[in-house]
Amino acid sequence: MPYEFTADLPLSVRGHLPQHAQEIYLAAFNHAYAAHAGDADQEEIARRIAWAAVKRGYVKDGDVWVRRA
Repeated sequence: MPYEFTADLPLSVRGHLPQHAQEIYLAAFNHAYAAHAGDADQEEIARRIAWAAVKRGYVKDGDVWVRRA
């Protein structure tokens, strides 16, 4: 299901990503969710696309996500 606010994101996202990365995740997830309406794996597809969007702008350094240079 689409998310309205970053506070609605799963703890696995909110607990690990900085605020800007959460906003990227939210926007990408919602867009992908709408684009894949009717697909059997709609939520999983949206989740993967959202994480890919985050990884384009952020990289994990140890346990912390940091903005790519």
